[in-house]
Amino acid sequence: MAGIWRVKSVEQSIAETDEPGHRLKRTLRAWDLVVFGVGVIIGTGIFVLTGQQAATNAGPAVVLSFLLAGVTCGLAALCYAELASTVPVAGSAYTFSYATLGELVAWIIGWDLLLELMLGAAVVARGWSAYLASLLDLPPWLAGDTARPDVAAIAIVVVLALLLIRGSKASSRFTGVLVVVKVAIVLFVIGLGAMYIDTGNYSPFVPPAEASEGAGGSVLHQPIVQAFLGLEPTHFGAFGVVAAASVVFFAYIGFDIVATTAEETQNPQRDMPRGILGSLAICTVLYMAVSFVLTGMVPYGELNTGAPLAEAFEAVGITWAARLIALGAVAGITSVILVLMLGQTRVLFAMSRDHLLPPSLARVHPRFGTPWLITVVVAGAVAILAGFVPLSALSELVSIGTLFAFVVVCLGVLVLRRTRPDLPRAFRTPGAPVVPILGVVACGWLMINLPLETWLRFLAWMVIGLVIYVLYGRRHSRLGRSLAGAPAAAGPGGGTGAVGAAGVVGTGGTTASGEGEHPAR
Repeated sequence: MAGIWRVKSVEQSIAETDEPGHRLKRTLRAWDLVVFGVGVIIGTGIFVLTGQQAATNAGPAVVLSFLLAGVTCGLAALCYAELASTVPVAGSAYTFSYATLGELVAWIIGWDLLLELMLGAAVVARGWSAYLASLLDLPPWLAGDTARPDVAAIAIVVVLALLLIRGSKASSRFTGVLVVVKVAIVLFVIGLGAMYIDTGNYSPFVPPAEASEGAGGSVLHQPIVQAFLGLEPTHFGAFGVVAAASVVFFAYIGFDIVATTAEETQNPQRDMPRGILGSLAICTVLYMAVSFVLTGMVPYGELNTGAPLAEAFEAVGITWAARLIALGAVAGITSVILVLMLGQTRVLFAMSRDHLLPPSLARVHPRFGTPWLITVVVAGAVAILAGFVPLSALSELVSIGTLFAFVVVCLGVLVLRRTRPDLPRAFRTPGAPVVPILGVVACGWLMINLPLETWLRFLAWMVIGLVIYVLYGRRHSRLGRSLAGAPAAAGPGGGTGAVGAAGVVGTGGTTASGEGEHPAR
C-alpha cells in the first residue's frame, strides 16, 4: 500500500503535456482567463442567493457574508496562483495534489472535483431552464422546475458541449460576449437600484440572533458544528453571518476552474495569477455592491424568493427592469454551465492521461486540439442529471466539495515549498506559511457550518471513489507501472507511459529535467 503515496514530479507532469496525442493547444492569454473566471463566478449566486441569505440568515449584513466568503476564497486563490504558475498542467487541484501529497490524495481530489463540477453544471443548467421559461413564457413540460425531462436544460448542455469541442479559444470568445452582457446587467442593478435605497432598511444591520423555527427538527439539517457541540440552531446574529457565508460561498465557485486551463495558456507563469486573482477581485466587489443595494431597496425579510433582484425592482415600481434582469440571468448562467463543463473535462483529461481512469478517454481531437471524447462523456452525464434529476437538495454538495479542494491546495503550497524549494516560482503566495494556514482554517470553518446531511452525502461519494481507485486506478496507474519497471500502455497518440530521461522544453521556455518521480514523503 506504500505506492498510494507515490508523488509525481513536477518535471514529469510538464513533460507529459508535450506527448503526441495528449497535447492541448496553447491559445489563452490573461484576458481570456479573467473572462473565464468572471464568466463562471457571476451566475446563480448573485441572482438568487443574495436575497435568500439576507432573508434567512444575515439580514443586511449579507454584505459581510460575501466579504468573508471572498476573503476565504482569496486565501485559497493566492495558493492556486502559486501552484498553477509552478505546475502549469491541466487538472488544477488534482495535478497539484499529485505533485505534493501523493497519488491517493490526488485521486480523492480528482473524484471530489468531479462531484463539484458535474453536479454544479447540472444544477445551474436547471436554473438556466427556469429563467428561460420565465423570460419566454415557455410551457412547463418543456422547461422549468417541473419539466421531466427538462428539454431546455438538456439542449443547452449539448450546444455548449459542441462549442467546447471546437476549442477553448472559441469558448472564450463566446463567454466574453456573455460576460459583457451580464456585467452590464449587474452594473445596471447597482446604478439604478442605488437611487431607490431606503437607509431605514439597514437597521438593524446585523439582526439579533433568533432560534430557528426548525430548532426541534432533524439534527441532519443542522450545521455540523451545532450538531456536535449541542448548540441551539439559530439564524441571524454573528453565527448567521458565518452560516450565510458558507452558503454564498457557492457564488464564488469558479475562480479555481481557471487553473484547469493552465496547459492551454500561452504564458501560464505570468497569466495564471492574473486570471485567478483578477476574476476573484472583480466579482467580490460586484457581489458586495449588489447585496448592499438590494438590502437597501427592500426590507431583508421580503427577499426570500427565487428571483430576489427582479422582485426588488418590482417592489419599488420598476417593473420593466425585471425582464431585463431575467435576460442578464440567462446570459450569466449560460457562461457558468460552459466553464464548469470545461473544468470537468480538463480534470478528467489529466486523470485519464495518468491512467487512473481509462486512457482512451484522453484522446485529443486531431483538428481542434481538445479532449473531445471526454467532453462527450461529460455532456452526457450532465444532460442526464439536468434533464431528469431534481438537484436542489444537493447543491450544498458543490460547496463542500470545493472547500475540500481548497484545503488540499493550501496544504500543497506548504508541502511543495518544503519538498521542492528549488522549483522556479513565477508567483509566490505572500505571507507563507501564514496565508496557506489561514486558508485551511477559514475553509475548514465554512465546511463545519454546512449541514450534517451534506457531510454524509459527501462521505458516501468519497467511499464510492475509493472503491473505484482500489479496483482500477491503483492497479493501472501510469506512475506506478513506470516505477515498477512495467511498460505502461501506449497512449492514443502512440506515447508510452514512461517519461524519457532526456530533457523537454516546458512552458515559458524553461527546460524540465524529466528526472522521474521525486521521492515520496
